[in-house]
Amino acid sequence: MSEYYKMKIAGLERELEKFSVSDKLDIAAFIIFGDVELTIAGVAELLRKVPEFDVILTPEAKSIPIAYEAARQSGKPYIVARKGIKVYMRNPLDVAVTSITTQHEQHLYLGETEVNAIKGKRVLIVDDVISTGESLAAVRELVSKAGGIEAASAAFLAEGDAADRKDIIFLEKLPLFFK
Repeated sequence: MSEYYKMKIAGLERELEKFSVSDKLDIAAFIIFGDVELTIAGVAELLRKVPEFDVILTPEAKSIPIAYEAARQSGKPYIVARKGIKVYMRNPLDVAVTSITTQHEQHLYLGETEVNAIKGKRVLIVDDVISTGESLAAVRELVSKAGGIEAASAAFLAEGDAADRKDIIFLEKLPLFFK
């Protein structure tokens, strides 16, 4: 039998299913894929909170709909930091990351084309949830290596202690569920 956590995001009520991360911790899974209504409303609210920016950068994959909608609403381009090197990525930048939901080391990559699009630009980093901050740190490192300037880091939700951070912009707090 599944348990759910009910919350409001951008004025819309959602029930997030809880999943065990360890024998001591559950998380409420926020999956934006397919939720067009929440994507549109949440991005509109998030864009009202962020400073001026030139380009949007997001890690692959769950936050891609947020980055796309932010690009659509703002008219600014978006870039995806990929989890694998593709044949069309010349001279890729590489940063290692371990997050609470992947539980193993991954890498994020930007190709030369993406690096050139970021260099000297104000970059808005977007994600779905910021929790431990590991993914955010990796994306920030990519921005720095690419010669970009972080305009802001923003997410729909700040999970656990991330809600106390002053260096991120978010819509709602998402608690962790300790057993």
